[in-house]
Amino acid sequence: MKKVITALMVIVLVSALFTGCGGKVKESSTDNGNASVGNTSNDQIKEFTAFFDRQGIELNKENTIQQLIAEKIGAKCKETWLTGQSAEEAVGMLIASDEYPDFINWTPELQDAGALVAIDEQLDKYPNIKNFWSESQWNSLKQEDGHIYSIPQFGNINEKLMDTQQNGEAFWIQTRVLKWAGYPEIESLDQLFDLLNRYYEANPTMPDGSSVIPFEILAYDWYYFCLENPPQFLDGWPNNGRCIVDPKTFEVIDYNTTPTAERYFKKLNEEYRKGIIDPEFMTMSHDQFLEKISSGRVLCMVEQYWDFRTAEDSIKAQNLEGCTYIPLGITIEPGMKEMYFTANEAAVLSGGLSITKSCEDVEGALQFVNDLLDPEIITLRSWGIEGVDYLVDDDGLYYRTKEMRDNAVKSEYKASHLSTYSYFPNFIGMNPDGKNAMTPETQPSEFFNGLKPEVQECLQAYGAETYVDMLDYNEIDGQEEPWYPIHSFVGEMTTQTPGGLAWTRMEETKHEYLTQVVIAEDFDAAWDQYMKAYQSCKPEDFLAEVQEAVYHRIELVQGRNVRPAK
Repeated sequence: MKKVITALMVIVLVSALFTGCGGKVKESSTDNGNASVGNTSNDQIKEFTAFFDRQGIELNKENTIQQLIAEKIGAKCKETWLTGQSAEEAVGMLIASDEYPDFINWTPELQDAGALVAIDEQLDKYPNIKNFWSESQWNSLKQEDGHIYSIPQFGNINEKLMDTQQNGEAFWIQTRVLKWAGYPEIESLDQLFDLLNRYYEANPTMPDGSSVIPFEILAYDWYYFCLENPPQFLDGWPNNGRCIVDPKTFEVIDYNTTPTAERYFKKLNEEYRKGIIDPEFMTMSHDQFLEKISSGRVLCMVEQYWDFRTAEDSIKAQNLEGCTYIPLGITIEPGMKEMYFTANEAAVLSGGLSITKSCEDVEGALQFVNDLLDPEIITLRSWGIEGVDYLVDDDGLYYRTKEMRDNAVKSEYKASHLSTYSYFPNFIGMNPDGKNAMTPETQPSEFFNGLKPEVQECLQAYGAETYVDMLDYNEIDGQEEPWYPIHSFVGEMTTQTPGGLAWTRMEETKHEYLTQVVIAEDFDAAWDQYMKAYQSCKPEDFLAEVQEAVYHRIELVQGRNVRPAK
C-alpha cells in the first residue's frame, strides 16, 4: 500500500508541476540561427516548462513582461518552484517518474539518471549562449563522457562589477538596533550579541505587542548553511563553502573542527539558553523562516541576501520602520580582515541550467535561452518596461520614481508584471548599453535614492553609500585562485567515491547534531559527542578528494603541478 501511495504522490506532483510540459509548440515561427528578437503572434509562441529546486515567485499566466518577451522572441517558459518539499525529495520524485520539465537545475543525480541532454555539439548555433562563457570555462563543464550538459546561470560579469549590494552571506541586523545604540562599530561575535542582549532587554516587543526575536537561525534542509558555515567567515576566509582553501599553501582545511567553530557554537548555546535565539529554530521550515523575517520581529541572523530578499521586500511594502537589514562583517575577534564580500568570476564552472530528455524541442529550448540574452530582452528582464518601471534621463541613465520603486517590491506586482527569468543565464555588472548597471539595485544613484531614509541614515553614519561599503572589499582572481569557489566541485560529488560518501555522512551528522549542540544543557558534553560522530564519518576522505580537486583546477587553468613531492 505504501508503494501505491508513493507512486500516486509522484504522479500528482509531476502532473502539478508540469502540466503542459515537454516543449509544447503551438506553432514554430523561429529558426535556429542567431537571436531572433522580433514580433510573434500569440498563436505562434512556443511554451516551455522549468522546475527549479528553490523557492521562487510563481508568475501569473498573463504576466505583462513575460508575455511581451514572448511576443518578441516567440517563446515563453512557465517556471515552477519548490512547494512544501525539499529539493532532494522533489528531484528524487522526478527521477522516479522519469518525466521532467523542459528545463531544470543540473544535479549529479539527474546526470546519473540520464535525464539531461548534451548541448556542447549545438553551442555554435547559439552565439549568445556560446559567448556567455569563455572556451576554457565551457571546457571545465565537460562530464566524464566529454559532453556538456549545463549552462551556469550566475556570476558572469559584463564589463565590471557594480558593487552596491551584498548578495551573499553576512550577519544581517536591523537598522533600528544600530540606531538605538548610536551606530557603534560592531566587529566581533561578542560585540554583536552584547548589543542584541541590551537592545532586547530595552525593546522586547513590537508595536503590535508581538515578541521580538533577537537572533534567528535557519536550519532547514540545505538552507542549514546559515547554521553550519559561519566559522569560515568568522576566521576571515571567503565563502569557498564546505571547507577552507589556503591561497598560499593550497591546503584544504576543515572549518567544522577549528577552535573558532567550537567557540561559535558555544556562543550560540549560551545565547539560546538566555532566550536570545528563537526556540522554534530547530523545527522551523523555510517558509516559516521567511514569514518571521517578513513580520519584522527578527533583529539579526546569518543569511545570504538572495534567499531572504522577498521577505525584506515585504518589510518595505509594509513600511515597517527600522526593520530593514544592514550587513555586518563579523569576525571572531575585533580588528580582523573579513571576506564576506568577494568580487569574482570563476575560472572553473559547474552546475547550471540543463535541458532534459523530456523536452520535445531541444533546439527551440536553446534558441529561447539564446534570445533571453539579447540586449533588449536583458533590459526587460532586469529593469522592466521603459516609462512604466523606469525612466531615462538626458544622459541615458535609468532611474525610477518612488511609485516605481514601491511597485517593484510588491508581491502582487512581481507576479502580474515583472519577469526576470531569474534562474536562466544573465549577466551581472553593466547593462549591455555600457551606461547603466544591470539592475536598479546596482545602479549607484538609483540604489541610494531607492533606500528608505532610515537605511540612508544608517549607511551615512558609518560613512557608507552602499551595502558593500559596510564590508571589507575583496577581489578573487579566477586565474590566480581557480579553485574558488570549491563548493562547485563538492556539489558534484556522489556516494560513488569514498570522499563523496564521507561528505554525505558529514552532512547527515551535522544536520543531526548541530541543533542539539545549540540547545544542549551541557555544551562541552554535546560538542564532544558531536565531534566523535563527525570523525566517524571519515572527513579525511572528503578532504583528500577536495584537495586533489584544488590541485587539478590549478593544473587545468595555470598548467602547473603544485602537488607536494612524495
